[in-house]
Amino acid sequence: MRKLTYTQAINEAIDQSMEKDPRVMVIGEGVPDPKAIFGTTEGLLLKYGAERVMDMPLSENALTGACIGAALRGFRPILVHQRIDFTLLSFDQIANVAAKWYYIFCGQQSVPLVIRMIIGRGWGQGAQHSQSLQALYGHIPGLKVVMPATPFDAKGMLIASVRDNNPVIFIEHRWLHNISGSVPKRYYSVPLNKAKLVKKGSDITLVSSSYMTIEGLRAAHILRSEKIKVELIDARSIKPLDTETVISSVKKTGRLIVADTGYQTFGFASEVIAQVCKKAFKFLKTAPCAITLPDIPTSTSIRETEKYYPTYIEIAESILTMMKVNKEKIQHIVKVEKAKREIPSDVPDPAFTGPF
Repeated sequence: MRKLTYTQAINEAIDQSMEKDPRVMVIGEGVPDPKAIFGTTEGLLLKYGAERVMDMPLSENALTGACIGAALRGFRPILVHQRIDFTLLSFDQIANVAAKWYYIFCGQQSVPLVIRMIIGRGWGQGAQHSQSLQALYGHIPGLKVVMPATPFDAKGMLIASVRDNNPVIFIEHRWLHNISGSVPKRYYSVPLNKAKLVKKGSDITLVSSSYMTIEGLRAAHILRSEKIKVELIDARSIKPLDTETVISSVKKTGRLIVADTGYQTFGFASEVIAQVCKKAFKFLKTAPCAITLPDIPTSTSIRETEKYYPTYIEIAESILTMMKVNKEKIQHIVKVEKAKREIPSDVPDPAFTGPF
C-alpha cells in the first residue's frame, strides 16, 4: 500500500469528499494561502474554485455562524481554525447553536458541519496558541469529537465526519502532520465511535489519543527489553468514547495508564479512568495513572517545556513504576532515553515519522 503523510491524507480526504459531493466546501482563515493550513488544503482552490474554497476575515464567531447557516441550507462545510485557541471566539456558535440545533427542533433539522481544529506545542507558541482543549468540546452534548493519530485514520475519519449529519469536531495535533503511513487511494471511512487496538499486550493497558499514541508506541518499544507487554489502545474518538474496548483490555491486564495531550482536571484521561473504575474496578490490580499536562497555562520557554510536556519517557517511567521495577533500573532507563534527545523539547523529533 502506498505511503502518505498525515497532511496528504487530510488533503486527499477533502479532495475526494468535494469530488463526490458538490455540497462540500472548505472555509477558513488562510485556507487558500500558499502555506495552505500546514499543506492540508493545497491545490483545492485551483481545482474547485473560490466558490467552494473560501478565505475569510478574522471574525471567528461570524465565520462559524455563516458555516452553521450554510449547513442548515443543505451544504456540508468543512470549517478550518488554524488553532483550537481561536475557536473560543466562536464558542457561542458551536456550543449554543450547532450542538443544540438537532435537539431543539426535534430532529427536523441537523447541522452537517465539520470543524477542524489544530492543537499542540511547538516553536514557542505559548499559552494562547498551543492549548489542547478537546475535553472542553467533549463535554458538550450534541458534538462528536475525534482525534485521529495516523494518516489512515485521518483520511477515513475526516471522510466519515463530512458524511455525518451532525457537527463533528475534528482535532489534529500539529506534530502529526509530517508522519507517514499506509493510506489507500480509494474513498473510505473509519467509524467515529470505535477505538483502535494498536498493539496487543498482557501486562498493562495504555490508552492514548492523538499524538500521545505516537509517544505510547515509543514507550512500548523501549519496554520490550524489560519484557513488559503493553497493550496500546488509540481512543481515536473521545466523544463518543469507546469504553467497551478499554474495559475489555483492563479485564485482561488489570492495570491502566491513560496518556493525553490535554489537562488532567476534568479531562479525557480522568474520564477514561472514571469509566473503568465504575465498570471494571474489581479487575484492577493497582490504582490507574493519568499522564497529562499540569493545570497551568502552557509556556513559551524551551526550558519550561521540558518539564511541562510529557513524552514517551514519562509514559515508560510510569509503566515501569506500576510494574514494580527496581527504582535504580528505572532511573537508568530514564537517564539513557533523555540523553538521546539533542533538539529542543518544543520541536518535533524528525527521527520518528512512521509508518504506524
